[in-house]
Order: sequence, then structure tokens, then C-alpha cells
Amino acid sequence: MKLLNLAFLVFLLGLPSCQKDKIVEQQDENVVEQTIDSSGSEAFEMYEMSEMAALMEQMYVDNQRLKDRIIKGDTIGKFPQHFVKIHNAVMTDENDKDAFFDEQAQKFIQAQELIYKDPKNAKQHFNNGVDACIQCHQVKCSGPIPRIKKLYIK
Repeated sequence: MKLLNLAFLVFLLGLPSCQKDKIVEQQDENVVEQTIDSSGSEAFEMYEMSEMAALMEQMYVDNQRLKDRIIKGDTIGKFPQHFVKIHNAVMTDENDKDAFFDEQAQKFIQAQELIYKDPKNAKQHFNNGVDACIQCHQVKCSGPIPRIKKLYIK
């Protein structure tokens, strides 16, 4: 059930915004993309989230929860080790995995780790992590930027 909700969240909040000329609808745990082929007839193809897309969705949810804890002054907890999969997760378009992405991913991980190592400055470290996400998405896939900006702690 969580996977279905996660897939639906991706659909609603930005993942499809990086794709053009497609009609997207939710069906079970996958997203169905409807395109019009050269003959004018409709063609359907199933889209499964890449490892990276799924990881980014999980990191977004984790960071929403972390933001709430930081705002409330609650205990931060431990750095989520699955975040480091950002360096190896398979991307939707493998051409997007380049030196720029690797640099932004490293900035994101460093900022995230600092939240847990230096909780007194958690807000600043958290916002630095959000900055790294936005800087990368400005170059790679701008669709999720409005959603990511909602993570900032003011």
C-alpha cells in the first residue's frame, strides 16, 4: 500500500513534469504513459520508477519528517544510511549521471550528515541540503523544484 501511495505521490508532484508530450495516469503501482504514435493511434507503455526516482521520493518523505522534528526541537535521530545510495542508484536517464550530479549529490549528503553531527545548526544544514537538491534540479530536471522548495525551514 505504501508503494502505491508513493507512486501516486510521484505522479501528482512532479516526476512526470520532466517528460513531454505524454498523458500520464495512475494504474496499480505503476504509471501508465499514453502517447500518440506517428499513425495517430494511441500507444500505452508502462513506466516503472527508476531506482533513483524511488530513492528521491523516499528522501523527500524522510526530509519532510526531519523538517518537522527540527522545527519542533525534537531529537534528530540517526543519519538515514539509504541516502548514500544516491551515488549508485540507477537513474531514469543514465546520461544524467555525470560529474555535476556527483558533485551535487556529495553536497547533499554532506549537508544531511551535518544535521546529525551538528544538531545545534540543523536548520542551516537542512536548508543547505535543500539548496543542493534545487541546484541539481535546475540543471537536470526542473519539474520537482516547486515541491522541493517547500522543504525549506524558514
